[in-house]
Amino acid sequence: MDAPPPRERVAPFIKIARLFRDCGVQTPEIHAVDAERGFVLLGDFGHRDYLGALNEETADALYADAMASLLSLQSGVSTGLADLPAYDETLLRTELGIFSEWLLERWLGLDLSAVELDLIERAWRVLIDSALEQPRVCVHRDFHSRNLMVTEANNPGVLDFQDAVMGPLTYDLVSLLRDCYIAWPTERVGAWMEDYRDRLLVAGLLAESDAPRFRRWFDLMGMQRHLKAAGIFARLKIRDGKSGYLGDIPRTLSYVIEAGQDYPELEGLTSWLDQSVLPRLASAVRA
Repeated sequence: MDAPPPRERVAPFIKIARLFRDCGVQTPEIHAVDAERGFVLLGDFGHRDYLGALNEETADALYADAMASLLSLQSGVSTGLADLPAYDETLLRTELGIFSEWLLERWLGLDLSAVELDLIERAWRVLIDSALEQPRVCVHRDFHSRNLMVTEANNPGVLDFQDAVMGPLTYDLVSLLRDCYIAWPTERVGAWMEDYRDRLLVAGLLAESDAPRFRRWFDLMGMQRHLKAAGIFARLKIRDGKSGYLGDIPRTLSYVIEAGQDYPELEGLTSWLDQSVLPRLASAVRA
């Protein structure tokens, strides 16, 4: 790792790597550190990530391993970590703001009306409240197929964890099962989600009284995450000149529309995205 100070710091990476390894999550082995110059000598998981390995035949086994690793993370690092940043309302709202600023305004050039701004704000309130009412655990924040490496022992190897926070129980599960880079049938995702919900109940991380709300938490957390991701993909194009993620935006927003259809309080947002944003998006991606 080459993380030149003062633009980057290796300390958060080192701290979280050791924290995760202590609870059984496989992170790269740290052989040597020169924090002053920003160098870290790390073990190598190879080049086979989950995205390249997932298919109809491998998905059940690979996701079972990933969910076992996630449960170890949430069980082992869920208490006594007041020094990790909180995934609070400020951060949730900041992330949703990425969607509004970079995708709607800067990329699509939308001049939002007062009615549209009000519709968006009411939807943001629903999504934020749902996130904040969930049990709090350690959240990796990018627990998806490009950051999970297939390994022979203690699969998977986990990468890109330096921004871990304390936040909503369903966030990393959504990152895994509603991946921006690969899609699965709704029924299959639902079965994996229910399996993990049952694991959380056994582990004592989810109360029986909260189990009926788990699907709602999962769906709305996915909407928040995918709105943020779509905004980030647009920002990568505009600010950084990286257009490789633009093709992922329609699928990512389709997740938002599909999930929101089951919740009447979000019907305004999903209808607006479907009728006003997606058609403009198709033209922008082609351009």
